[in-house]
Formats: sequence, structure tokens, C-alpha cells
Amino acid sequence: SLGFRGWQGEDTRSCLLPRRYDLAHVIIFEVDHTVVSDVAKSLRLLISRDRAPANAAARYGRAHFPTIAARCKEYGIDITRQPIPVVPAAHYTCGGITTDMQARTDLPGLYAAGECTFTGLHGANRLASNSLLECVVFAAAAAQDILTQLPHAPAAATDLPPWDESRVSDADELVVVSHNWDELRHFMWDYVGIVRTNKRLERAQHRVKLLREEIREYYSNFRINSDLIELRNLAQVAELIIRSAQERRESRGLHYSRDYPQLAPEVRDTVLTPEHPVGT
Repeated sequence: SLGFRGWQGEDTRSCLLPRRYDLAHVIIFEVDHTVVSDVAKSLRLLISRDRAPANAAARYGRAHFPTIAARCKEYGIDITRQPIPVVPAAHYTCGGITTDMQARTDLPGLYAAGECTFTGLHGANRLASNSLLECVVFAAAAAQDILTQLPHAPAAATDLPPWDESRVSDADELVVVSHNWDELRHFMWDYVGIVRTNKRLERAQHRVKLLREEIREYYSNFRINSDLIELRNLAQVAELIIRSAQERRESRGLHYSRDYPQLAPEVRDTVLTPEHPVGT
């Protein structure tokens, strides 16, 4: 039993909810409507067998979930007697960079494979099983294509000018980077998670715009480091995810929009194209 008995009136599948946005949507809905503080944004999952004796249920829990039982025990939770705090993992995006069947992107020399790509192989859901298979297939295709392209590849540039740091200074406010990192993570989880609304996406878009302006200013005035580069890249990816989510006018697969709860009559891919592509 998954303990979501209150949902029986709305979904007759009850504890048989499939592994995709249905169950995740239930959890997120309950967290949004029942949790009033940030102390524990989670629900409690009770592992049990309906109408089974207590000792049989305990044996069932330990036998079927030994790793979970051992891990929970480290935190003082007995899964045979106590519910487990659960929360869906962060899945902001399903699909990403478009590629052809050789894993080539529209940027010459750039290949992509796995969860960062939009190949169409995984359908409307992103699951671990087909993600791994997709990664293996397209990585092999990319390797074969790269081997055929190497003899014709241009020589690497050797006359690049040295990096100029003469007009920047050492950052004395590194806390700004860590703070912005946390802010980005929090508003993406709260506003661009599994369950979305137009208002949440608008708020996220506003915040990511301000964040990118701060990062740009920081980047221009201080000596760069790996954390700043990663933050800049994360903010750019976040903006692309938000823009893509705003283009969707339906609920399909992993993500659910409360403003557009139904499937669109016609399936349409959401693909963002740069205003100024590389090389133009």
C-alpha cells in the first residue's frame, strides 16, 4: 500500500498508480497543500500489505526492500512500523538538444547523447531504463561517425591569444555565487517542477532574468572560476527550460500543467531555435 487512500475518490487505481507523473503528481499536490513550512517538504510512504498480520508485513518489507530498509535504519526509521519520508526527484526537462541518428547536433563537431538530448526514443517520459539504452546506442553511433570525420577535420587552432585578466580583480564576494546557486535551485524546484502553472513559470522567468544579469555583471568584473562558469551555464539552461515549458499548452507524460490539464489534439514538438545561430 502506498498510503494515498485519500485519492481513491479521484483515481480508482489508488495504490496501483503507474510510475510516471500520476504518482509524482499526487505527492507534489499533497506537499503543496499540506506542508506549511520548509522543515520537511515530503510525504510519508508506508510499506505494508493490506489485511496482513503485523509480523508478515514486517517480513514482507524487509524481504522486498532490503536496501531501503538498511538505509532507513541508519536514520532511525523502521520501515516495517514507520512511514518513510518521500519526495519526487527533480526532473525539470524531458528531452533537450536535438540530434540526428548519428548523435550530431546542428553545431558542427558537437555530439550529444543520453539525457541531455531530444531524440524521440524515450517518448513523453524520461525513465532510467530507456535513458541508459539511448545513451549506449547514440554514444556508439557518435563514436563511429567521429572516426569517419577525423581524417577530414580541420587542424586545431594554435594562434589563440592568451586569456586577458588585466581588467578584473579577485572575487571578494564568493558568497554571491553560492547564494545565486541556491536561489536557482529553489525556484526551479518550486516553479518549474513536475506540476506547473502559467503564473509559476512567469515568476521563474522573471527571477532567472535577474539572476543572469547578476551573473553577467559578476563575470565581467571578477576573475572567473569553475563555480561561476557552472552557475552561468545552469542559469542559461534554466532559462531554456522555462521558455520551453511556456510553449507547452498541454499535459503529456512527465510534466503536468494545471492551466492545460488535457492532451493537445495534435502532438507537436517544442523546439527552441536561437535568434542568432552560431556562424551567422
